[in-house]
Amino acid sequence: MKHRRIPRRKAAVAGGAVVALVAAGATFQSANASDNTEQFSVKSLSAPAATSLAVSLTADLGADGAGAYYDTKAKALVVNVVSEDAAKTVREAGGKARVVQNTLKELTGARQTLTEKATIPGTSWATDPVTNKVVVTADRTVKGADWAKLQDVVKGLGAKAELKKTAGEFKPFVSGGDAIHSGGGRCSLGFNVVKDGAPHFVTAGHCGASGSSWSDSAGGSAIGTMVDSKFPGDDYALVKYDGDAEAPSEVNLYNGSAQAITKAGDATVGMQVQRSGSTTQVHDGEVTGLDATVNYGNGDIVEGLIQTNVCAEPGDSGGSLFAGDTAIGLTSGGSGNCSSGGETFFQPVTEALSAYGATIG
Repeated sequence: MKHRRIPRRKAAVAGGAVVALVAAGATFQSANASDNTEQFSVKSLSAPAATSLAVSLTADLGADGAGAYYDTKAKALVVNVVSEDAAKTVREAGGKARVVQNTLKELTGARQTLTEKATIPGTSWATDPVTNKVVVTADRTVKGADWAKLQDVVKGLGAKAELKKTAGEFKPFVSGGDAIHSGGGRCSLGFNVVKDGAPHFVTAGHCGASGSSWSDSAGGSAIGTMVDSKFPGDDYALVKYDGDAEAPSEVNLYNGSAQAITKAGDATVGMQVQRSGSTTQVHDGEVTGLDATVNYGNGDIVEGLIQTNVCAEPGDSGGSLFAGDTAIGLTSGGSGNCSSGGETFFQPVTEALSAYGATIG
């Protein structure tokens, strides 16, 4: 029996994961921070190397650590700390230390307050290591009493939070790599993966329900069945290919070529990334936040997302977020479009892989 090969243009892959550092920025800005470099030199690091160092330092610093981000221009890891002893530990490891005002515990408490008092459709919040605050964003639908309430809650958090407005509207990008179709509309394939020795792919959970059939063309024959879907809370789903389909680990670049994907990895704030989707094809930008909470409305709240300034539009949902040969995330939703820009949020792909016991690359 011949094995059916999914054409390269029909098998986009990419993805990623997230390091639980803290959220946005990519320059040596400081807010309520001091810096004493002493005699230590700052190491020049690639983004993956900075991620590895951040993971190690986060474990070593414990409660004295207050988040980190990658400075793409200086190619250095910036680590927020709340004591000079912790700053010395960071400098000895080759990182850039900043002594800041707010601890992670305080910022986590601020997020909890927002959850309890300001769960309003059209809002998002993420911890920003550059400003050492929780940045709260409201879309254009937040008005009147809701806007006043949000302002009041953020004001009550003092120096631990700041409030911003975005011109767009937060929503899942329903209807991403290559196009995939079901009775509910069009999304995008995220990454081809292997589970229990069989080919599968992952996409966004809001694209469909468990048991739904998927094809690679509108009205076409089914190529697979969704075996599980998580949304809201998370935003990922697993589809099993029918038969022995060949599913190469690569992302469609929409220029006649593809990016090979060899692994899944962690996102860091400041990391340069690309997104591939069936509506707007390939766009790039950088990670601006981690562990973001987004309220899409109608009770659809998703947590633990990667926040970026990469544009996306409806139909890009589920598509690939990647950095070189590393899978980073699955397109969830956001505001704006690829004409005016905006924010786009991604489900960390490593969380989906772990949940399903699947591998990539």
